Amino acid sequence: MSEDGGIIQRLSTLPRGIALVNEEELTQLAQIKLSQDKNSLQCNTENLIQKLQRQIEQQEILKEFVSLEHMKPFDDCQVAKAPENWEKNRYRDILPYDVTRVPLGEMKGYINASYIRMSVGKEELFYISTQGPLPSTMNDFWQMVWENKSNVIAMITREMERGISKCHRYWPEPPYDIVDLILFQLRLDNYQILDCFVIRMIEVINKQTHERRIVQHLQFTSWPDHGTPRSSEHLVKFVRYMRKVHQSGPVIAHCSAGIGRSGVLLCVDILLSYIEQDIPFDIKQIVTHLRQQRFGMIQTKEQYMFCYEIALEALKNIQSMDSQLLQ
Repeated sequence: MSEDGGIIQRLSTLPRGIALVNEEELTQLAQIKLSQDKNSLQCNTENLIQKLQRQIEQQEILKEFVSLEHMKPFDDCQVAKAPENWEKNRYRDILPYDVTRVPLGEMKGYINASYIRMSVGKEELFYISTQGPLPSTMNDFWQMVWENKSNVIAMITREMERGISKCHRYWPEPPYDIVDLILFQLRLDNYQILDCFVIRMIEVINKQTHERRIVQHLQFTSWPDHGTPRSSEHLVKFVRYMRKVHQSGPVIAHCSAGIGRSGVLLCVDILLSYIEQDIPFDIKQIVTHLRQQRFGMIQTKEQYMFCYEIALEALKNIQSMDSQLLQ
């Protein structure tokens, strides 16, 4: 809570500007609605709910997670291990695969970040999962944002947790609401503090071309490291707002290491897309596909279970809305 208080204290020195979203809109966003005729879907929803409940009750989920833990790395991460790149890694054992790493500039420079793609029906969801920036990688981070034309950054950590630095502050914040980097200037244009996350509108100015872009920086503030959020509803609101405001490039997601909380965030976004489109889903298969692109995505059995709980809750809400409509 002290970190939340610190955020509020820092931001309150700047005029709030126009409200970007209200709680009623977030609640509406969090209500997952099926895109097809509801009458043909009630049976499917009921069957899915029963299947997920059975998997939870019979502890199949724990067995799934244990089998996922036996997945071997897909390549040797040679670029990440190169001597000139070693200090750019926040954690020495969490490295991007060579085949999915995000290259920087014409020289294909290094950043600890991985491209992640997931097909859901006819749609491809596209992400970058990355570590929390270090002081020495802040310029690289914004170069990655710019080169990939990303307009949304989802931050799922605090700067400090239990007295340990989890992420260097790489965005402008009062009293330093302008940050000067090698290639870019960052300016805090607007912000809004919500119950479970902070929205920052950051203007990014390319110093060479003078081109300006707005990036939405979304920071979820109620998720402990290695744990799960206090409220699944809060996370669903965050994910749905992230999806709503996404316009270009991959969604850039990071926690501290870029695999635990980031893995859950991506999994939940993918799951809600499956549910909304009424496409059958397999959570183990989703996480397998995530781990094939970045090693170790979703770190704990509690985080893995949390994905199941969110899917189950979303399906029950759909069932409840359908029942009310039929009455």
